[in-house]
Amino acid sequence: MTLALGLLTGGVIGASLAAFVVGCVIGSVPLCVAGVGLPVVYGLLFLLAGAPRRAREAAVAPRTALAAVESLQAVGGEATSDVAVRFDLTVAPDDAPAYRVAFRQDINLADLPDYRPGGVVVVQYPPDRPWRVRIVKRPTPEWEERAAGARLDSVPGPVLVGEPSYGGAVGLVALLGLLLAAAGVVLLFRADLFDQGTAAAPPSSAEPPVSSPPSSPSSSTTVTSASGTVTLGPNQSFLDQGELRKAVGSLTEDTDARAALTVVVQERLLSVVYAPTGSQAPAFDPDSLPYDRFPALVDQARAGLGTGSPQTWQLTVERLTGSLTIRVVVTGAEGTATLEADAQGKVVRRTPAQ
Repeated sequence: MTLALGLLTGGVIGASLAAFVVGCVIGSVPLCVAGVGLPVVYGLLFLLAGAPRRAREAAVAPRTALAAVESLQAVGGEATSDVAVRFDLTVAPDDAPAYRVAFRQDINLADLPDYRPGGVVVVQYPPDRPWRVRIVKRPTPEWEERAAGARLDSVPGPVLVGEPSYGGAVGLVALLGLLLAAAGVVLLFRADLFDQGTAAAPPSSAEPPVSSPPSSPSSSTTVTSASGTVTLGPNQSFLDQGELRKAVGSLTEDTDARAALTVVVQERLLSVVYAPTGSQAPAFDPDSLPYDRFPALVDQARAGLGTGSPQTWQLTVERLTGSLTIRVVVTGAEGTATLEADAQGKVVRRTPAQ
């Protein structure tokens, strides 16, 4: 039963973590909520399932017995009126063999001198869990009289310190359940994950293009289900008049208009990542961008941000924060500088080279 519970607990942990991470990656709010809610539901069910057992345990009257103090040691709580004490006792039930047990119990500092090695105390414990011993601080007169006149012999170990466990077996089983559940969630949503992975990375050369007509003899175009790229040849630049707008048009040519997640422009490379069909991700229409303003924004970033002689630049368009942002990053001998503009191409922020 203990091993099965460990396997189930590990499975719940693995499934909830995997569901939350996968939900964040693919943009699935229900999956994220399920990842957060699964441990809560499991905890409630665990409490409800254990309620009858706890009620039965509470209904069993504890046994009372005498015990000899073998040793005691304060282990914490010196700053308060109670101190945690580790007791080692020999418990001598009236109708069962004596046994040794070790446990911790809070004792008031004023009462601590009453407990000394060799002394006899009154204890109580559940009949089916003899290791859960508690010292009775105020026993009945009858037991108090018995403790005052009793002499108990020490019993050698082993010393009970808690409920018998399965050692590392429970941990291994829980880890196995965690791995299996996490792998199951990932496999279940592998198609969505692979689509996201394709959308997040530039298309590889091995990916078969659905349409690859060159926009000019010196440029190449690649379009897939998740992204599109245009690469210009030597002595060309996307800052040339009309070149960028023409390249974006070539990506949507002969296809339905699609919303984009990001548009990234470099000197001779254009990359557009499309929003998955039915996705609620913040996307935008790539045809609506102020392409005529892009060369001026790059020129301002080059000339006015103190980067010396710029070597490379990159322009990125996205809507991750809710509003469309055009960001130009220029890297030169003095570092990297940034310029940000709104959807109309108006500069709203400048960050000098660092």
